[in-house]
Amino acid sequence: MTHDHDLVLRPTPAQITAALNPPAGRNGGDLVVETLAGLGATTVFGLPGQHALGMFDALRRSSLNYVGLRVENNAGFAADAYGRITGEAAPLLLSTGPGALTSLAALQEAAAASAPVLAISSQIPTAGLGGGRHGYLHELPDQAASFRGVVKSVHTVRTQSQIPSAIAAAWKSALTAPHGPVWVEIPQDVLLAQTSLPVATAPDATPEDLVPRPELTAVAAHLLSGAARPAIIAGGGVVRADASGKLLLLAERLQAPVVTTFGGKGAFPWEHPLSLQSWLEDRHTTDFLEDADVLLVVGSGLGELSSNYHTFAPRGRVIQVEADLGKLESNHPALGIHADARLALQALLETVEERTDESAPGRVRELLAKVASRIAGQELALEQDVLASVRRALPSGSPSFWDMTILAYWAWSAFDPRGANTMHSAQGAGGLGYGFPAALGAAAADPTRPVLAVSGDGGALYSIAELATARQYDLPVTWLIVDDGGYGILREYMKDAFGRATATELTRPDYVALAESFGVPGVRTTPETLEEDLAKALSAPGPSVVVLPAVLRMFAPTHLG
Repeated sequence: MTHDHDLVLRPTPAQITAALNPPAGRNGGDLVVETLAGLGATTVFGLPGQHALGMFDALRRSSLNYVGLRVENNAGFAADAYGRITGEAAPLLLSTGPGALTSLAALQEAAAASAPVLAISSQIPTAGLGGGRHGYLHELPDQAASFRGVVKSVHTVRTQSQIPSAIAAAWKSALTAPHGPVWVEIPQDVLLAQTSLPVATAPDATPEDLVPRPELTAVAAHLLSGAARPAIIAGGGVVRADASGKLLLLAERLQAPVVTTFGGKGAFPWEHPLSLQSWLEDRHTTDFLEDADVLLVVGSGLGELSSNYHTFAPRGRVIQVEADLGKLESNHPALGIHADARLALQALLETVEERTDESAPGRVRELLAKVASRIAGQELALEQDVLASVRRALPSGSPSFWDMTILAYWAWSAFDPRGANTMHSAQGAGGLGYGFPAALGAAAADPTRPVLAVSGDGGALYSIAELATARQYDLPVTWLIVDDGGYGILREYMKDAFGRATATELTRPDYVALAESFGVPGVRTTPETLEEDLAKALSAPGPSVVVLPAVLRMFAPTHLG
């Protein structure tokens, strides 16, 4: 009997000759870049450092396109966005110690958002490994320990022959649902040493399918088919799995209203008659979802933001489809289905019975009218007008990347992304500085369309150095900086909690002059001229900065009553 795993591809005579006569002048770094190219990578991000120079020297002998940022954390954000936009594992090349550790916040965001990032770091020479204190530059007792609680998997290399297999295993891990960041580390001497190993070609790193158990999808289909008031919460797992089309078919077949989480923006058409949009931080929406007798949650763990700060208490039966096993039933009892969202939705489509419910669109309209009425009573015309101006100025299909700033918090609930996988923010881990470097990563993935980044002045100062990156690579990113002179949302939180704010006010530069010092065009705008100025900047080639001096306010929360 012959088994599939017994079959070995025989090399051709030409392949044998090439393997026996590898090119001269190669080192361990060449094995890294050859493996990446063999896996299908085309673009890598990162910063060079002393221990990592073997990898960076090898880049000039490869076909890989290198995008170098100025801070490792920003390089991680760029790789994160590249992974979200392309669905590929974005390589991130880092040096040992401080360089590696500076990327941690970005890797946490990638983990929270299930973005595939392949971080490859150098290490101190092999003679210094093992936890002893040898005094090498950048030495840590256990560098990988700093990453094990953040990334999806850790892969260590100690010899050159281990490089292709370790990187291939990491690639497979990053792209197996749930997607996520992975960590590979290679000692300096292994990267620098000359190698006589054959050129690394395409290794087998096909991601594993996470298939739902059929007995569970059968029960789920039965519950949904017999429901009187079904509803759906669509999370980021739907976007990562490219399953928005299947979600639309299922919602229409069930006549089930759909709300998208902030990480799932664009998973369902904004103006669809069954769309509850994204108003999760609203008690009217929370009440609507609690009233569902069967609630299907796809690709969401129903965490803090998706549950209106854990005030959501479903009264009906919950079905939860989630690729991250740790999130199944972590917040609410449910029929838990551990599966990729696309495969689970396909299974439900094949078994669910069609429902007729003429009342569903009317209930959706009524809910959205209640939300609009609540917002209208709070004198927030400025905020709504600014967000509407951004939406009109941004071409459909162009991606946007939002930092942790008040306008982004509005966008989570109120912005129509006009398509799946077009609106992204740092709400997974919640760190500052995401918007602009992430937009650079998206522009590197597809430089044919303009990309929008949105930051507050506080977040902008985290990534201002990347104006040099934008200019160096001439990336088509327009950066909207809402300048309110401080950490605006923290100012609000502190005033609400303590009556006054502390440590929230910032001395800030002239952002227009600063942008122009990098050779990046800048313009100062007003709420009245924002749409025109932003549209002009987005239509121009290369990077640009638009600064809006404005103090925006949040709509009133509904989870505190």
